[in-house]
Amino acid sequence: MAPRVVVIEADGGSRGNPGPAGYGAVVRDLDTGEVLAERAESIGRATNNVAEYRGLIAGLEAAAELGATEVEARMDSKLVVEQMCGRWQIKHPGLRPLAAQAAGLVDRFAAVRFSWIPRERNRHADALANAAMDAAAAGAPARPAAPPVAEPAREVAAPDSPARAAAREAAARASTARTTGTDPATAPASWEPRPSFTATRLILVRHGETEYTEQRRYSGRGDVPLSARGRDQIRATAARVAALAPAAAAVVSSPLSRCTATAEAIAEALGGLPVRREDDLIECDFGAWEGRTFAEVRERWAGEMDAWLASTRVAPPDGESFTEVAERAGRAITALLDAYRGETVVVVSHVSPIKLVLRDALAAGDAFLHRLFLDAAGISVVDMWPDGGVAVRSVNDTAHLTDA
Repeated sequence: MAPRVVVIEADGGSRGNPGPAGYGAVVRDLDTGEVLAERAESIGRATNNVAEYRGLIAGLEAAAELGATEVEARMDSKLVVEQMCGRWQIKHPGLRPLAAQAAGLVDRFAAVRFSWIPRERNRHADALANAAMDAAAAGAPARPAAPPVAEPAREVAAPDSPARAAAREAAARASTARTTGTDPATAPASWEPRPSFTATRLILVRHGETEYTEQRRYSGRGDVPLSARGRDQIRATAARVAALAPAAAAVVSSPLSRCTATAEAIAEALGGLPVRREDDLIECDFGAWEGRTFAEVRERWAGEMDAWLASTRVAPPDGESFTEVAERAGRAITALLDAYRGETVVVVSHVSPIKLVLRDALAAGDAFLHRLFLDAAGISVVDMWPDGGVAVRSVNDTAHLTDA
């Protein structure tokens, strides 16, 4: 019988960084600690981080081959663990394809959780990686045989101390509300497994293009329909969302037609899910600026625009502040997290609400709102746990729009 839950221990390294590099990965049965699979390979000249990612990928592939449904991935690479959890940016372009490959493998399992372990608890994978590095340095065949590793019997996971158990209980009770319902800035930061094993995944989709989008006009409460290009975009977006979340539980949309049309295309691609309309996901009310370009607003309301750009508490004339938008978007997200705990929800909305959700998910400041660009029909993915843990998996994915 295939193991339901396995542990992956992975490592990688290079002699020189970059230099002769290799990785190792071990897959164990969670309950018994029995070794179910080993993977090791010399990969030529590479950096430590590249080798570490390759080790994780090899471990995930082995777990999938074994038919595992849930994975605990343990590594002594803080960088890989933090990046895969979405807490650190992937700044090096050479690591992004590897992280994307790992993320694609993660999606094949019902659940995957990452944790950091000290090197002494990762000796088996470390020995495999070192044997692979030796082979790389010697120019030996790519898949070296790993030396046997004598390891003392040990528990797969030690029981919580009273202090740690109390800390977990306090973390689960924490609920400092912002857009996500809990504040990521104050949520418990830990490499330990989350009290709730399965996150609620939000697939955040901006509506397709309209004439106002193309003309760079403020488009708030006005019900501007999709343009011809926008209609092409939503077909591509629907196919992409269906691939990302084939088992989505719900599609929720702003009530404006540019969003509902986008949501209906996605719902159809997901097998005919109903579209639930949520008023709190509507775009910011830009008041007197509605339908005007940035240049037109700057010419007529220069002082008001400066004040608006300087503070999220300032509203356009006769309009709505970003603070107000964040409050209602927060209500919508909190309700979705309560209603669809542990499931995937597609949320179709506008630039302002999506930016505010991402701002809070990333624990970013207000300047983030003016620095992040969200394309029409772009997709962002956020995982949220009941204890306040958040992993932002992607932001403004537009690869599906290449031909749209």
